[in-house]
Amino acid sequence: MDLTSTQFDKVQVVTVNAARIDAAVAIRFKDIMRGMTEFGPERIVLDLSQVEFVDSSGLGAIVASMKQLGSSSKLDLAGLTPTVDKVFRLTRMDTIFAIHDSADAAVAEYTH
Repeated sequence: MDLTSTQFDKVQVVTVNAARIDAAVAIRFKDIMRGMTEFGPERIVLDLSQVEFVDSSGLGAIVASMKQLGSSSKLDLAGLTPTVDKVFRLTRMDTIFAIHDSADAAVAEYTH
């Protein structure tokens, strides 16, 4: 599981550099996210623009990543591909996460 992190003022963007977040990588995803965001700013954006498939384990890992941030930080999502967007809407997770068209749009919203 390849994740990269970029800091913009008060926003940290974590980019998933993989086509899938599924059962095969869910635990590793959670562990890497915890390490990258443990001391992060109050706004974290998960850039999913390269992800084309998320199964229930992947969805659970993303939710777990949000929960492990606690109340001091908030996890937003950005760049959802149509298939991934559909998963979030069907499971009503679009009501839990703020979803942005792109990571750039999310960063612009929180840094101005």
